[in-house]
Amino acid sequence: MTANPEAPLSPPEVPFDPAQHRLQPARWFDDLRAGEVFPLPSRTIGDGNFAAFQTVSLDNHPIHYDHEYCAARGLKAPLAHGLQVLSFTAAGAGLFPHQIGDALLGFIEVNAKFLKPVFPGDTLYPALVIIELKPQRTTGVVVMRASVHNQHRELVLDGTHSYLVKRRPSGG
Repeated sequence: MTANPEAPLSPPEVPFDPAQHRLQPARWFDDLRAGEVFPLPSRTIGDGNFAAFQTVSLDNHPIHYDHEYCAARGLKAPLAHGLQVLSFTAAGAGLFPHQIGDALLGFIEVNAKFLKPVFPGDTLYPALVIIELKPQRTTGVVVMRASVHNQHRELVLDGTHSYLVKRRPSGG
């Protein structure tokens, strides 16, 4: 008997389990350690990023989009908005929220220092590193250093993020 190449394939008899679609095993606050590094994907920031951010932020200052305005002030090109550079440190771009899963209750605080200008064509390398764990009764606060380096290995942003994370349930 020969197989009919036009016959539909029958699905394998494998039970469906949504938990099998997690990118990482689930972790709790108690599973985290200071010094853990969560690198985020590098990205080259271009004119499209500038235009999209201007649309979202409604920031119309010419320092972010007017080449002649910038040149008159000695800048080689428009500057990326600081909040735009900060957005590259979003934890959701990496594995941290996937590892924490349902234990992640929220992003509760952010601070940042903008140390060097970022121009179109710069490649940004963001990372998050756990620097402090503040246990509470049923939750804990995870404080992470947020940093962004450019293609010249210069630190262009330095700051912190804080996340509220559930502790491991007793007996778990």
